[in-house]
Amino acid sequence: MESNRRISFVAFFLIWADVQGWVVPDIHLRICHWLQRRGRLAVLEVFRGAAKSTIVAVYQAWCLYCDPAYRFLDQGADDPVAYKLSKDTRAVLRRHPLCVGMMSTRQVAAGKFDIVGNQDARNSSVTAHGIMSNVTSARADEVIFDDIEVPKNIKSGDSRMMLRTRIGESTHILVPGGKKLYIGTPHTWESIYEEQIEAGADLLKIPLFDHHARFEDPNQRWFPLNFDVTEAYVFLGRKLLDKGSDYEIKGRAIMFAQVPQGLIDIYAGNVWPEYFTRDEIRFRRAESTLNEWDSQYMLVAKPLNQIRLNPDRIIPYAVEPEIQYANGGVRLMLGKTQMVTAAAWWDCALGKINSDTSALCVLFSNERGYLFWHVAQALTGDIYSQCNSILETAVRLQLPSITVETNGPGGFVPPILRKILVGTGIGVVEHHSVGNKDERILDGLEPPISGRFLWAHLSVLDTVEKQMRDWLPGRSNQPDDYLDAAAGAIRATPVRIGRVIGDIKGRPRDDWRPDSGTFEVTLER
Repeated sequence: MESNRRISFVAFFLIWADVQGWVVPDIHLRICHWLQRRGRLAVLEVFRGAAKSTIVAVYQAWCLYCDPAYRFLDQGADDPVAYKLSKDTRAVLRRHPLCVGMMSTRQVAAGKFDIVGNQDARNSSVTAHGIMSNVTSARADEVIFDDIEVPKNIKSGDSRMMLRTRIGESTHILVPGGKKLYIGTPHTWESIYEEQIEAGADLLKIPLFDHHARFEDPNQRWFPLNFDVTEAYVFLGRKLLDKGSDYEIKGRAIMFAQVPQGLIDIYAGNVWPEYFTRDEIRFRRAESTLNEWDSQYMLVAKPLNQIRLNPDRIIPYAVEPEIQYANGGVRLMLGKTQMVTAAAWWDCALGKINSDTSALCVLFSNERGYLFWHVAQALTGDIYSQCNSILETAVRLQLPSITVETNGPGGFVPPILRKILVGTGIGVVEHHSVGNKDERILDGLEPPISGRFLWAHLSVLDTVEKQMRDWLPGRSNQPDDYLDAAAGAIRATPVRIGRVIGDIKGRPRDDWRPDSGTFEVTLER
């Protein structure tokens, strides 16, 4: 942007703040400095209510003041959101002391306006459209994405992909050397803002608090911290606690009168205490879910809805099973932990385009009842190819049986699978699922996840994380095949009853699952 006018954005903003009668906090000056100096691709993430869009409207007016030929495309989640930014910019241009006479008398459509000096007959000085609108023919020197990520357009993987597609069109709208600026707060774990940051965007990120420590179900009264807690905000769940009656400050530590039960959050360094007072923070936290608070005020990329199946509570592992033979017996080990049961569940599908995933899930358990989700495998090809894949997995993991869900296409699968498994001793169990699928998934997966006794192989987490984070009870047509199969395997996890099954391609007639007896095992070397 070339200009014959020499005034910084900070000075321009302060003149406007004086006109408006604003008291300017330090964070607003910080945003102004950054906006003037940031690069071509930039992300401005500031907590909700911090007036970031208001500041960006003044920024647009300053850019047009410096270069009347400059062109903006403002995009919001929809047309009304986008119009707010353009209307705010127009109001600044009409009343700012340095912008007298800049507004053109040329009449244009809603969401568009021109200033004197715009040399482009086709494109207005500022044009505003919703992110899903068709802007293919537009041209701009800068695109502003203002709150384009909202709950209605990021609720599923498909909707997020559509949002990315529309964002991608902006690259071709920009003239050479043009800029992109993203403004907002994350509304999902797969946030577009995080993606732009990973792509190398300049970033200014200002959460409501500079410091934060979280303790889940702590078994302690004393919480030493590495930051000053003189002006601490201490929460038990959604409740803001009071110093004196609930806790005391001892140096850089918080001391509770008794061991707190539940989630503890300790914050310090409120960046705008004059506006976000203690009472205001008390109100907002009480009215927010934990995910809403984390994403909208602490700028941690999380979905606004509560995740019922949170993969962060699953314990990862990377070891592969090992079959060990000793003293005429056999055992299956995951690292140093002996497994005592296994369950394999196949939720089969035919592999057609847009059909469900044909999902095989395998879980082990140890004698303490911990579950180890070791396989989340998508089977492809015709039904014979899928059965042969199951044979390979079952032999490799020495599985005693496979449960086949016989709903839908699974009804004719068991005889084919039995034929392919003949001679191995691996059983085929048929199961027809009844009742609500969402309830089956919650009943199977939610208790071990919330209780933190479900472990999963890293390959499983890579496969199922997206499905778990996006899954919501009651939503129709959502991907849930791995979750349904895993829940079935958990429900089918057998009790510790050993039995002998037939030879599997020459292996001994034995079973790695221990019976009810107690044995002293010495490994053969």
